[in-house]
Amino acid sequence: MTEKVSEIQTRVQAAREDMIGFMRAICAIPSMDSQLKQVGERIAAEMRKLGFDEVRFDKMGNILGRIGNGKRVIVYDSHVDTVGIGDPAEWEWDPFKGKVEDGIFYARGACDEKGSTPGMIYGLAIARDLGLLEGWTAYYFGNMEEWCDGIAPNTFVEVDPKVKPDFVVIGEPTKMQVYRGHKGRLEMRVVSKGKSAHAASNHLGDNAIYKLLPVIEGIRDLEPQLGDHPFLGHGKITVSDMHVKTPSLNAVPDEAVIYIDRRMTFGESKETVKAQVEALIPAEFRSTVKVEELFYDEPSYTGFVFPVDKYFPAWALEQNHPLVEAGQETRRQIGLPEAPSGKWNFSTNGIYWAGKAGIPSIGFGPGDEETAHTVRDSVPLEDMVQAAGFYALLPSLIP
Repeated sequence: MTEKVSEIQTRVQAAREDMIGFMRAICAIPSMDSQLKQVGERIAAEMRKLGFDEVRFDKMGNILGRIGNGKRVIVYDSHVDTVGIGDPAEWEWDPFKGKVEDGIFYARGACDEKGSTPGMIYGLAIARDLGLLEGWTAYYFGNMEEWCDGIAPNTFVEVDPKVKPDFVVIGEPTKMQVYRGHKGRLEMRVVSKGKSAHAASNHLGDNAIYKLLPVIEGIRDLEPQLGDHPFLGHGKITVSDMHVKTPSLNAVPDEAVIYIDRRMTFGESKETVKAQVEALIPAEFRSTVKVEELFYDEPSYTGFVFPVDKYFPAWALEQNHPLVEAGQETRRQIGLPEAPSGKWNFSTNGIYWAGKAGIPSIGFGPGDEETAHTVRDSVPLEDMVQAAGFYALLPSLIP
């Protein structure tokens, strides 16, 4: 194996400039609001250049690359859509051209999550060339994730290509460590109905906003009462948005809606989480204030619709799970320093792969999630290149 690792590292370094050029090319292509056709085409061209057995878009518009036809199936999952850039004035450089400073590449999507794509694609090609994918079917899966975690892998398993893998590696940023879980999430809204009236005669109305004030206050103070877990940590809850309907700016609003992001740890169910919010509604308002779970049924850029509720379960593998141990051994073999397996603070496609479908999954990727969605979105280029060695070696070390 030492000889194979040495050969992997030689090939990774030989491909270094190609990977960096590829990385800069895909970050230069905007892929916001789930519009990933152009970046998918660029990724497809790279996989064809490297001789993947199959390269195509699925019905949803995600980009797939396959090597091999073995009985064991592994998927390398990298979402290649990004959030928007926000206020352009906040960027000190072009967010798509990016910049390199002290070996770090700064650009929209560099961390979250285009940074794993070059290593995954080149790593799989290197593994094939060195005979490390014998008995495997290996997929690269470049997908849409930002607006609804897990919807793309849900279609991978249930719609197209209708494959349930044996193992998944998620490329979200892990600082080159092996991650094995994260909290879940439930998205809700609280809808308050009132009665409109002219602001000069507000006593004739029923202000929908005021009914939500005790709910908002309760949410603000609720966190100490939420669940806890020694690995995943404490539950979280946030009012993330608010919409108001009113006939005019000098009228009493007749509807107000708040949106809630509730991060769930182990031991918390969807039902209990919803009930916690319902309990914050004063008794006198319960006929006109309701808690609703959110649902996602927006069409992808291809027009494909796959309706799902916005409930994302928590998940974690034990640190002695064979896939986690294989990931840790892979890190050692390629010369990364010892580090315990960890977890993400944010949510990933693991909510479907492991949380809903029960498929053993780990995370490994370059970058630090704290730069995600910020104007410091970035990835160390050395890590981005070195990750290819991990992706190349891992399948051969999974028992």
